[in-house]
Amino acid sequence: MRSLPYFFRGPVVRGFGRGSKDLGIPTANFPESVVDSLPTDISTGIYYGWARLDNGDIHKMVMSIGWNPYYKNKKKSMEAHVIHTFKEDFYGHILSVAMAGYIRPERGFTSLDELITAIHNDIEEAKKKLDLPEHLKLKEDNFFKTSVSTTSNQILNGQHSLL
Repeated sequence: MRSLPYFFRGPVVRGFGRGSKDLGIPTANFPESVVDSLPTDISTGIYYGWARLDNGDIHKMVMSIGWNPYYKNKKKSMEAHVIHTFKEDFYGHILSVAMAGYIRPERGFTSLDELITAIHNDIEEAKKKLDLPEHLKLKEDNFFKTSVSTTSNQILNGQHSLL
């Protein structure tokens, strides 16, 4: 995918409410406007990268882009799981993401347990890949050095280069 790494920022919105409740894996959902403005070469599937909430620390993340076949979604979504434990929900806060790489295409699962196992495998793969030097350097991109306002609904999609 020529568009990787890809950077985007937007307010966290309420999703389907399944991440924490059904899966035990909380996700931060992006608004439709962010999903709709992705480059055409960003296919559906599971990605990994870096995420920062508001102006906080940068953490590893894994993200699903697509239709979530197990749940038979009618609407395409972007759901990021930030690999960090937060004390509370952060709806309305600004999430900045640097999408570094692709793990796998989305696929259907025959059971909830099978889906949960796949997500945990994706998280472990993301952790390993993000320790590689070419991905570690993305944490230093100017994108993450830019202060964001937590009171605006900033939306940004695009590619950056390390400066």
